[in-house]
Amino acid sequence: MTDSVQRNSAVLVHFTLKLEDGSTAESTRNNGKPALFRLGDGSLSDGLEQQLQGLKVHDKHVFSLPPQDAFGTINPDLIQFFSRREFAQAGEPEVGAIMLFTAMDGSEMPGVIRDISGDSITVDFNHPLAGQTVHFDIEVLEIDPALEETHAHPVG
Repeated sequence: MTDSVQRNSAVLVHFTLKLEDGSTAESTRNNGKPALFRLGDGSLSDGLEQQLQGLKVHDKHVFSLPPQDAFGTINPDLIQFFSRREFAQAGEPEVGAIMLFTAMDGSEMPGVIRDISGDSITVDFNHPLAGQTVHFDIEVLEIDPALEETHAHPVG
């Protein structure tokens, strides 16, 4: 066990993510279940990993990341249009709903219904927080590269 977060550390944290308007996008404190992240495994953005490095157990860190360092900028290629009849089996979608879609390779990916206009349904496959500056409030609970991933909670 190291005394500070390193490049390949596993880190157990409580966090709150807030948006520019002050609304809470996600918080582990609300459900009392901390999140486990492993730096260097590709699950976190480089910007977020840089903010975590060097923190010690019980450290609290408040910071903001612009879109490109948080969940990415909005990629217009990830906004796609579907015909309403392609949703016949799934039922009538609602704007704002998140639905799972099956890709050509069989993998599933979530998409947000952004607009329904006539026979056209607009689906956004960008991360729901893409394009937004995100404000983080993180508290380090434990640092242990050998920690089992029983608290896994994907973010970023």
